[in-house]
Amino acid sequence: MTFIYLEMPKFNKTIETLASRFDKWMYVIRNLNKLERVPNQLRENIFERLFEVAEIAKFSKEEADAYEESLKSYRDLKNSLDTAYEEGMEKGMEKGMEKGIKQEKKEIVKNALSAGLTIQVISNITGLTSEEIEKIKNEQ
Repeated sequence: MTFIYLEMPKFNKTIETLASRFDKWMYVIRNLNKLERVPNQLRENIFERLFEVAEIAKFSKEEADAYEESLKSYRDLKNSLDTAYEEGMEKGMEKGMEKGIKQEKKEIVKNALSAGLTIQVISNITGLTSEEIEKIKNEQ
């Protein structure tokens, strides 16, 4: 195991002279309490996230509680919406399948009638009642 000691008071680079990611981290650690916003030189996802967390960390107890409560409400609502969406998709797929099957059976009945099959034979093939077949026959 190796220990590396950093002497933060000796790190005096300015934002314009940062060359590596290590330099950027050192700059942020040294100057986080002075920064009001993310400098352009630090516009990377990791630093953006760091500044978001730092903003939340400086909340008062009441602000932190309110934030956590709103986050909980958001997650509950999102989960509810996601669940409703999935259930709606399942029902929609079922209805679409039913509609497709009914349409397919109608086509079979029409073709069978055109071929001269009796209503009883068509009923046995499709599982439709003779009344349903008569209704399709009258639609033609």
